Amino acid sequence: MRTRADALAYRIHAQQLDRPSAPRELTDAATFDIGVQDTGRDGASWALANRGVPVRSSEELEGSDAVALAWTLRGSPHYYRRPELFDAFVATSPMSEADAMKRVLSADKVLKVAGVPAAAGLAEIAAKMRTVVTRPMVKGEVSTRLTTALDEAYLKYCVPCGAMHAPEQAFRLAALYAGLELEPGTSPPVLRRIKSWPRRTPGPAADPLSAPAHLQPIRNYLRFLGPARPADVAGFLETSVAEVKAHWPEDAVPVRVAGAERWWLGGTEPDLDAGLVRLLGGFDLLLQGRDRDLLVPDKSRHKALWPVIGRPGAVLVGAEVVGLWRPKAAGRRFTLRLELWRKVRARAREALEQQAELLAGHRGLTLSAIDEG
Repeated sequence: MRTRADALAYRIHAQQLDRPSAPRELTDAATFDIGVQDTGRDGASWALANRGVPVRSSEELEGSDAVALAWTLRGSPHYYRRPELFDAFVATSPMSEADAMKRVLSADKVLKVAGVPAAAGLAEIAAKMRTVVTRPMVKGEVSTRLTTALDEAYLKYCVPCGAMHAPEQAFRLAALYAGLELEPGTSPPVLRRIKSWPRRTPGPAADPLSAPAHLQPIRNYLRFLGPARPADVAGFLETSVAEVKAHWPEDAVPVRVAGAERWWLGGTEPDLDAGLVRLLGGFDLLLQGRDRDLLVPDKSRHKALWPVIGRPGAVLVGAEVVGLWRPKAAGRRFTLRLELWRKVRARAREALEQQAELLAGHRGLTLSAIDEG
């Protein structure tokens, strides 16, 4: 592996974006190992459909007993295989006190003032959440009840809410530490106890590296988004570079890609089909790499592809992101609005139309037009 094209082809293949749809189990996608993020309309179900899993709609995924949804990495909702949920909890727990302090984001100031270590603070919030959520409960009610259960040291004034409550990121991370999952398809989210959750004191796991290797986040970043640098992994986990380096896999192999030293865990270097076309959701794993300049070298495109609010989808042709897409629905009609940064060949254009039809069908709609602005 030497070039940028090699690295992108590797990522696409490792994430199974080049895999055709075929009869297979719902959980037969490698990306369940790192968690399938469910942000945005049909975020997780469409990500799986793009990876050859024949999931026909977000409702089909939401209704499956084979998967579980929980707030984990970056406090974002991720699907995991249900039998692996406890191991995923272990794997995604902070690796140290310093790591926990980084991951709670703004809550670190609240805890520091109170003289409470971050891991202990998360454990206390989790313990109180466990006592509060005795039935399926909407997030707002959980937050209100949690506020009365917690000491003032664990609360922060929220300007948008105009009230004191547990800091948002700490609240999200503590949910799984309390043995709570999210009820799929609910907005605002509903939290509920996880059936058959092991009896344990609520809080982060003591030893994340005791989790199965295929679920460990640092390894999985290198596996799915490698070759990569420690700083890329740190950004993805919202922790420090020092923390990542302290837990760097011993079998990571250095390689120079696009003039920079990066690391990967080895694997297949595929001959990617130049005619591959995918309409990626805005939070698809391929777009989550922190080396955005490798995926999209033209930095003038970054603001449009990764805005703070309202992310569009990305048009992938071969190994290149060649534009943006946004949906528009009117009744049962679906329009795909495209912004292509360059011309695409006839074969790719035909595949793009097929993808648009699949996306419309995934949403239970009928494709009426592709509007290229």
